[in-house]
Amino acid sequence: MLAAMPASPDELLARLAELGIRTTTYEHPPVFTVEESKRLRGRLAGGHCKSLFVKDKADRLWLVVALEDRPVDLKGLRHRLEARKTLSFGSAELLMATLGVIPGAVTPFGVVNDREGRVTVVLERRMLACDPLNYHPLVNDRTTAISPADLVKFLRATGHEPLVLDFDDEPAAAGAGAGVASARESSHLD
Repeated sequence: MLAAMPASPDELLARLAELGIRTTTYEHPPVFTVEESKRLRGRLAGGHCKSLFVKDKADRLWLVVALEDRPVDLKGLRHRLEARKTLSFGSAELLMATLGVIPGAVTPFGVVNDREGRVTVVLERRMLACDPLNYHPLVNDRTTAISPADLVKFLRATGHEPLVLDFDDEPAAAGAGAGVASARESSHLD
């Protein structure tokens, strides 16, 4: 059986519109890194974000989405997510097969292509205070601005209930309480 083709940026934007989600999309030369994005975006308002596609030894997958300047400690995050052994970045092949995007275009919008629900979306709590939030719409030559509430609405519509973590509260050790973050520091959104 052939795998379904990934959604195109136009199909994604149409899906957002079907959900009643308003967005604004800007075109620009392709960018592959946060640094390239910073140089090209000019005065584009809102929270500028990065998305990290990671996996553990048991092949569980996460998409960690945070503000672009937020350091993400994969070792500490591993304990909070109760990942098996280490977290590592997923391969380009796995990224395309699961989210339908290439490296440099990783985005929470990619879950539109995760029809099997393999990916758990992890959102930085502080990021959700920014409005709008800016992400690639499945390709890295555009940026789409969306409100935090509409991002969550979209994620839920694709069957991806986001896990919200407070990245400012890193656990002190891998001992008691350092597995999945406590209700104070993480939650699924209500």
